[in-house]
Amino acid sequence: MSGKTDRNAAWADADAPQAEAGRPLSAAQAQALRATLPMLAPWRVVLAQVLAGTVTALLALAVTGRATVMWSALYGAAAVIVPAAMMARGLVRPLPPGLPALGAVRLMVWEAVKLMLAVTLLALAPRMVVGLSWPALLIGMVVCLKVYWLALLWRGR
Repeated sequence: MSGKTDRNAAWADADAPQAEAGRPLSAAQAQALRATLPMLAPWRVVLAQVLAGTVTALLALAVTGRATVMWSALYGAAAVIVPAAMMARGLVRPLPPGLPALGAVRLMVWEAVKLMLAVTLLALAPRMVVGLSWPALLIGMVVCLKVYWLALLWRGR
């Protein structure tokens, strides 16, 4: 029974109100907090995706010796990069003052645009790339999507 009491005591401590948890930050404190948190520009991520997609396409050409495989991998990379660039452009514009909820709505709208554009580009792939190689296209997409994980590593803890 003592083990159960110890667990309950731990939960009671976790539920205790914190004096500092609900206190809003002053403008100076918020500015100091922003200065300590590293921000990663979305264009840096898009540029890294362009680099990763180009390297993947060149590797596909080097491994297979077929230009159609290279174009397929490049198109797969473009199916990730073009929507990401559009979303980055839409999100970096400043919000009107006094409308913080608009930021969340804008994020959802641009994410929906990004998703629809990516699906449209994938649907058009057989018409756009003669001799399309679906495995190469998917590899190009996956490599560019993994750049988002690298962005988290660049940012640090």
